[in-house]
Amino acid sequence: MRKKERFEKIIEYFTTHRPGAETELNYSNPYELLVAVILSAQCTDKRINMVTPKLFEDFPTPGLLALSHFDQLFPYIKSVSYPNNKTKHLLGMAKMLVEDFDSTVPSDVKDLQKLPGVGRKTANVVASVIYDQPTMAVDTHVFRVSKRLGLVNQNAKTPLEVEKQLVKYIPREFVAQAHHWLILHGRYVCLARRPKCEECKITPYCSHFEKNFQ
Repeated sequence: MRKKERFEKIIEYFTTHRPGAETELNYSNPYELLVAVILSAQCTDKRINMVTPKLFEDFPTPGLLALSHFDQLFPYIKSVSYPNNKTKHLLGMAKMLVEDFDSTVPSDVKDLQKLPGVGRKTANVVASVIYDQPTMAVDTHVFRVSKRLGLVNQNAKTPLEVEKQLVKYIPREFVAQAHHWLILHGRYVCLARRPKCEECKITPYCSHFEKNFQ
């Protein structure tokens, strides 16, 4: 199957069967999503959703978070991965958000990446989810699933390479949601150790299935 056709078939499936796919992180405004995504690095959304309610209740704005200090903030997120670094990142992010962006989460990916704790993946998530921009965040699920399906070349070594190959073929209007399609597919069906091919509905368009089961 040619790559263009593979993309078309997979996009057709997801637009039909997963039209409302969205992030599983709980948030109610751009600031809360930014905090949640920073915390979610190398940690499960389930864990993040357990710690953020109290965090958002006590620090509902960037200004209040910026006024806190390490020993005050750390207990809220001590159960997530890398809590020391993430505490420092959140404090630095909040201060910069207040001082440089008038407490408003920027929409530009380059501006977002200026914030402590915000790399390209996090910036792309915020830009796509909040501002519906055609940015493709590549996490471990997207990286794995897109290669297994045959959407990107097997020799793609970095998230940026995968990102560029995906946005080349995915129509602009679907890029933001395609991120969620691939993440959720990787989280619940195309698992890292043993993909649930017997449950998967897109095996007719999957390179991995084609090579190993046909």
